[in-house]
Amino acid sequence: MATMSPKRIMLVAAEASGDALGAGLIAELRAQAPEADLTFFGVGGFRMAEQGVVSPFDISELSILGLLEGLKAYGRVMKRVHETVAYAQAERPDVVILIDSWGFTLRVATAIRKVMPHVKLIKYVGPQVWAARPGRAKTLAQSVDLLLALHPMDPPFFEAAGLKTIVVGNPALSIDFNDADPVTFRARIGLDNARTLLVLLGSRPSEIKRLSPVFAETVARLSAIYPDLRLVMPVADTVRELVERRIAEWPVRPLLVYGEADKHSAMQAATLALACSGTVSTELALAGCPMVIAYKVEPLTFWIYKRISTLKHVTMFNIMADRRIAPEFIQHEATVENLVQAVDERLTNKDMRDNQVAEQFKALDAMGRGQRPTAEKAAEAVLEFLNPE
Repeated sequence: MATMSPKRIMLVAAEASGDALGAGLIAELRAQAPEADLTFFGVGGFRMAEQGVVSPFDISELSILGLLEGLKAYGRVMKRVHETVAYAQAERPDVVILIDSWGFTLRVATAIRKVMPHVKLIKYVGPQVWAARPGRAKTLAQSVDLLLALHPMDPPFFEAAGLKTIVVGNPALSIDFNDADPVTFRARIGLDNARTLLVLLGSRPSEIKRLSPVFAETVARLSAIYPDLRLVMPVADTVRELVERRIAEWPVRPLLVYGEADKHSAMQAATLALACSGTVSTELALAGCPMVIAYKVEPLTFWIYKRISTLKHVTMFNIMADRRIAPEFIQHEATVENLVQAVDERLTNKDMRDNQVAEQFKALDAMGRGQRPTAEKAAEAVLEFLNPE
């Protein structure tokens, strides 16, 4: 690569998953261009802060899901949009990388393009237009200069709208389980050979609030059926206090574990997982853990989603396989009775669990398991964009 002039790179992430993507991208940019004069700053969380990017405000308040919640938070969100744009004007970046969080980052992109038209804009993770609202492809094409996409289904939609798109892969497929030690983990927390149910409530406050009551009763009933059943719950740092408050009210409390290493160890050590829909389903599949998926949103959001979505499934490997490898219970189907039945039949049937894991692995292969890490490919694309030959 030819010598690169000094570059000021601003990254904007509005929730925990984007914060992790941003931190990984910064680390990889430094690794791939150690001699380059790159300055990083922007909006993010604790992981980007570990890379030296200290956010001007706490992004936890921007982790919003659902139409009603979004309307209630509109004023707060717009205040943070204005602050982010003012920060960009003060720091004068050469490029702004907007990570995931469609609503927030689109508003930031539109505002920056208006007041700083010379600044190049990169979107890292596009909206899933192949699932719903394909018109967003044209909206994004009018707002940014480059899209770093996660899925092979993305380019036809965005490139047809005139937006250069580079597929960098799903970051969940790049998760490193080398820090996992399920045998030591089971011994350390006294699991012995007991059946273990991993319980994952989600990483957004709204997910935790909606799923906590049904998960609480589900695990209580399962514990009555299986007195020796052990419950383990990995907890994200961003929602630690909320989860701890919620779990304190449960009739049967899971053992809470913290940190990536223990989360990965727990995923490999568990017999089965009961999980909130999201990226964690791909993590569990990579760990070889069978699962039951549940999800709830506010009723109006679900009503709208059902009318605009073309998807039959919500879990990514189910979407790729075009069938329910892992059972999904969404909205009104996410009842205690349904979840207890689905978990119960898997706890007692090892063949069912083994077959599900094998099918999960096949779907992961179709998604691109084993390819180069997302951050590595994303950094290459950013450096080429910054320094075209």
